[in-house]
Amino acid sequence: MKRLELFRILRHHHRLYNRRHPMWEQNRVMKVVVGIVGAMVALYLIFFGITFALAANESDTYTAPELMFGIAPFILTLDFLLRFMLQQTPTQMIKPYVLLPLPRNACTDAFVLQSLLSTGNLTWMAMLVPYAIMAVVFSYGIGTTLLFLIAFYLCLLLNSQWYLLVRTLINVSLRWWALPLGVYAIVFSPLYIYSGGDGLSTLCDAFAFCGDKLSSGNVLAWSVLLLMLGVAIEANRRVQQRCIKRELSRTEQTHLRHVSRMAFFNRYGITGEFLKLEAKSIMRNKNVKKTFIFANAIVLGISLLIALTDIYDTPLMNYFWCIYNFAIYGSMLLTKTMSYEGNYIECLATHRHTFASLLTAKYFFCMAMMLVPLLLMLPTIITGKCSVLQVVAVMVFSGGTVNACLLHLCLYNKQTMPLNTRFLGKGSMENNWTQVVAQLLIFFLPVAFIAIGRVLIGLNATYIVLIVIGLTTILTHHWWLNRLYRRFYQRRHNNIAALISTR
Repeated sequence: MKRLELFRILRHHHRLYNRRHPMWEQNRVMKVVVGIVGAMVALYLIFFGITFALAANESDTYTAPELMFGIAPFILTLDFLLRFMLQQTPTQMIKPYVLLPLPRNACTDAFVLQSLLSTGNLTWMAMLVPYAIMAVVFSYGIGTTLLFLIAFYLCLLLNSQWYLLVRTLINVSLRWWALPLGVYAIVFSPLYIYSGGDGLSTLCDAFAFCGDKLSSGNVLAWSVLLLMLGVAIEANRRVQQRCIKRELSRTEQTHLRHVSRMAFFNRYGITGEFLKLEAKSIMRNKNVKKTFIFANAIVLGISLLIALTDIYDTPLMNYFWCIYNFAIYGSMLLTKTMSYEGNYIECLATHRHTFASLLTAKYFFCMAMMLVPLLLMLPTIITGKCSVLQVVAVMVFSGGTVNACLLHLCLYNKQTMPLNTRFLGKGSMENNWTQVVAQLLIFFLPVAFIAIGRVLIGLNATYIVLIVIGLTTILTHHWWLNRLYRRFYQRRHNNIAALISTR
């Protein structure tokens, strides 16, 4: 089979996979919502493109191509971060083909090529094309405009390969986070080497110079860009192939020196046993442990940023990051309820009320985790950036109401997530748009509620309302957890069958 034919077949299989997936039916509604949000994002990008074009036409410092390439490091960094939410690595997509009589390296190459041809790489064109029409084409001609757009698109392709390489290495070890942090520290080094606005000016000047050479058709600049893209593709291919081979030949032996009994949880009966399961799953399963470490790292980072810097001192950002800090545990743990449990769902289904105890344990576990951001937010309270009432209100509301809402995703999660497999396992986020919409809502709706309540009834009264809502949810947890359990029990056969089929 020729490589081009293999690429066509694998691309067709990938489209069929999404339609055959158990999440397809329920995702159709959420994809409409995501499509509406995507249309709004496109409108915002068009607006930014027009704004930058007006600024470029009035600028005496930079030409139009130079201005856009001057802000390119910020665009490419944002693009890199957004890909963590939306883009899979080839090692995640190759799982169904590892046992087929197909050349494994050819499959990897096909998926790398597919990542290059993905329509997601064209997203930023919603901003670049209006910008080029308004600021470049009439002043510099069609040729310069095409060179400008192609050069920026190649930069986005280079960014996609950089993301795939970094994410694959991070799956190998969390220590590889040092690579992107080091690279971006070097790229943005002028910002902290030079004082005042000189750092930003130096950074923009360097990228503006590169953009001017690329837009003018400089052979050396284009050769360097194409060489960097080629090296990134080849490095990505080799890393993907090596990681797949390593995963297939991996043999691990578990040596338990000590098994903690966690006798403290015995007083809570069956719910206590599931609390032990939550704790031991975090300690022993690599993917669960990684998610938990990420959640703690994000909470620590946000707490330090709020306490030690003044970049988020505006009221709106203050509300957002405070809510984000307390909601992150539920966002990263409860959104995957039943996804990890899908690996042993048959064991849970042997007793009628097992799922009720499991859901109760997960809810109490995430409520207990609210103490971590509370302790880390104490310096923020001491410095006066957040009031005691604000922190308590957000903690009670997030631990009670937000976590309760996220726990309802157990009804819709039908994709099993591997507990330990790092490369050949596929997460549920790529197929479950309900999780995406739920996470957006829990971060932005409380901020909107606080902003509106501040105008209508005052800030302190709004915080009191949040406390009342959160306490009501906590005090009535027996009632709504029983209702949630009954709803799950009614659809248990479909959910369990889907979880088993997606292992």
